[in-house]
Amino acid sequence: MRTKTPTTQLSRAELVSLSNDIRLACMRISRRVRFESDRELPPHQFSVLARLDDTPRTNSELAEIEQVSAPSMKRTTSALVEAGYIARADDPTDGRQVILSLTPEGRKVLRRIRRHRDEWLLARFETLTDEERELLQQAAAVLAKVATK
Repeated sequence: MRTKTPTTQLSRAELVSLSNDIRLACMRISRRVRFESDRELPPHQFSVLARLDDTPRTNSELAEIEQVSAPSMKRTTSALVEAGYIARADDPTDGRQVILSLTPEGRKVLRRIRRHRDEWLLARFETLTDEERELLQQAAAVLAKVATK
């Protein structure tokens, strides 16, 4: 692809190509961060811990957020309860519901995995030039904007 000046607009075909390149790069980075930076928890269990980090939730809420079936989420949360990473408590406002929350050990594991993921990515960033890092900083802001539209 040719280099564009700030005043040159990309054609529709070039935008489609750029879209594909960005999507694939984001997917690859996400996959590698998930699978290479930690071996402690499967990605779906890590995701549940992360969802519980900000607020306790029910199995149904987690299943909806993660877009999985309720029985599948129940298996995941049961494994995390058994590991001591999350705790179950009766919902004080609805006795039929069970609220799931992180235990102190679950928080520790979540922090450790997040730190490993950050370190894994940081190691790759350290191999880049200053100019490449500057471009990444700009791209991160643009990608965040795209993600919120």
